[in-house]
Amino acid sequence: MSTVALAQDLGIESTSELKQHLSAHLAQAGELRVDAGQVGRIHTAAIQVLCAFVLARRQAGHGTVFDNATPTLRDAARLLGVLQTLGLEATPDTTKSVENAV
Repeated sequence: MSTVALAQDLGIESTSELKQHLSAHLAQAGELRVDAGQVGRIHTAAIQVLCAFVLARRQAGHGTVFDNATPTLRDAARLLGVLQTLGLEATPDTTKSVENAV
C-alpha cells in the first residue's frame, strides 16, 4: 500500500500539476492512500481531478482512500455533492448555532 500526499494549495492554477502528480498512481495495483491533511485551499477543478482519479482507479479495480481529509476538502466535496464519490463521510456542521429558549 502506497501513500500520495496532496499539496496545501489546490487552486485552479495547480490543477495540471495535480493531474500529473496523480497520474503516476492511476494503474498502481491495490489500495492507494491519499494524504489530504495539508489541503487548505481547493478549487472545483481540483475536486474534478480527484473525482476522475478515484473513479478511474475504481474502474480498474483499485481502491483509493483519503486520510486526514481537512474540513476544507470535506466542505468542498459536500458542496459539490461528491462526498460519496471520494469515499469521504460527511462531518457535522459546526457553523450553525442553536439558541436555547428559556
